[in-house]
Amino acid sequence: METKQHSVEGLTPRQIVAELDKYIIGQERAKKMVAIALRNRARRKIIPGNLRDEVSPKNILMIGPTGVGKTEISRRLSRLAGAPFLKVEASKYTEVGYVGRDVESMVRDLMEIGVKMVRDERTAEVIERATTTANERLLDLLLPHPKAAAVSPRGVQQPFGFPGIQVHPAPESEPADKEKEDEKRAGMSEKRYEHTREKLRKGLVNGAFEDREVEFVVQSRPGMPGNVIGIGMGSESEMMGQVKDMMERMMPQKPKEKKLPIRMARQILLDEEVDRLLDMDKVVTEALERVQQSGIIFIDEIDKIAGRGSPGHGPDVSREGVQRDILPIVEGCTVATKYGMISTEHVLFIGSGAFHISKPSDLIPELQGRFPIRVELEPLGKEEFRRILVEPDNALTKQYQALMETEDIRITYTEDGVDQLAECAFKVNQQTENIGARRLYTVMEKVLEDVSFNAPDMEHQEIVIDREYVNSRLADIIKDEDLSKFIL
Repeated sequence: METKQHSVEGLTPRQIVAELDKYIIGQERAKKMVAIALRNRARRKIIPGNLRDEVSPKNILMIGPTGVGKTEISRRLSRLAGAPFLKVEASKYTEVGYVGRDVESMVRDLMEIGVKMVRDERTAEVIERATTTANERLLDLLLPHPKAAAVSPRGVQQPFGFPGIQVHPAPESEPADKEKEDEKRAGMSEKRYEHTREKLRKGLVNGAFEDREVEFVVQSRPGMPGNVIGIGMGSESEMMGQVKDMMERMMPQKPKEKKLPIRMARQILLDEEVDRLLDMDKVVTEALERVQQSGIIFIDEIDKIAGRGSPGHGPDVSREGVQRDILPIVEGCTVATKYGMISTEHVLFIGSGAFHISKPSDLIPELQGRFPIRVELEPLGKEEFRRILVEPDNALTKQYQALMETEDIRITYTEDGVDQLAECAFKVNQQTENIGARRLYTVMEKVLEDVSFNAPDMEHQEIVIDREYVNSRLADIIKDEDLSKFIL
């Protein structure tokens, strides 16, 4: 019997939080709730069938000011989930019947992501075979087989291995042993051909012929003009796009000649071989199951579709109408896609919003009830800014060090320099608009502006970023509150 540790597939909640800690500072409760939600997806898979369908995902609503990590959590979550993941902006959708994106398009987009995910996984399984076959086809183009090259496209007799050179016909009177001599010559030519082909194969694998052009034939379907049946955005254009795809698939394939360098021809031939080896029906079936059972949709800026809180504003196609359209999708409905019908009953939805002007209670009650888990993210202080600058694997200080190393310039940060950067970012957020960790981008860019500009002319230099260096470039701006509003 499996141990408790390995009874459920995927990462444990503690492991998920540890992975998120590499990129996101603070917000422990938000990371904890997201980790629990992900783990519950794996737990549900091993529940007996009669109860499995009754376990619905517990959707999460993350609330907090901009720049505190809501979107970053979703980005990193998509890499850990191992499941189809889609991030959408709620403000991009409009009510059904108006020009704009239909909310059901988020489910269609999720299915596209699921198909691509499964296809990439299956491609990894056959890529070695496909690469071998594609290389063999390239070898056939570089060195045609003697039997294939002996007759030119015009039907003129050719010598072995030299297409395009005409040979005079042999005299009618030939010796009796001519047939045996031809067989012997053919055997020697075959050995020479195999030896030459092996040498070309090694050169092809080592990239010796990447710029050599080859002429080959590919099978392609004629495309249709993009806007034959209508223009614009929204559900109508999406429907027309599906009709266009269907009609293109119905059209017969036609051979098309191409002349390209080997480095470009290889990818075309490789794609053809992968398509031949993959069973797309199985790919779509697996993707459909994965989307329905493990899909995650992150709805950002959900506060932008909250009601204004006062009647009499008239119709607003991007607020309550969108909420009413989103509601059945979050509750669980069936959406038609070009791959089949998709049920959203077990798709996990994570909502996110700053809720500066509106509040969660401004959402319609039915939609509020579909996000039962509320997580409030805390504003960032000076200590969080300091940790963001140095602790994450992709910290800004490390990014600028790597950028300047390309110009042979070494940047080092002192402790007081990092503290001053964090303090400046915190002060500017207090004096102007609080945009969270994004303020660090503007501060860092201003501090390193001269170095970035003069880097090509500076050779083998070391720049030390300490408190004095930071103050020399930011002190006057921070003191002048009006100026900091424009510059920082």
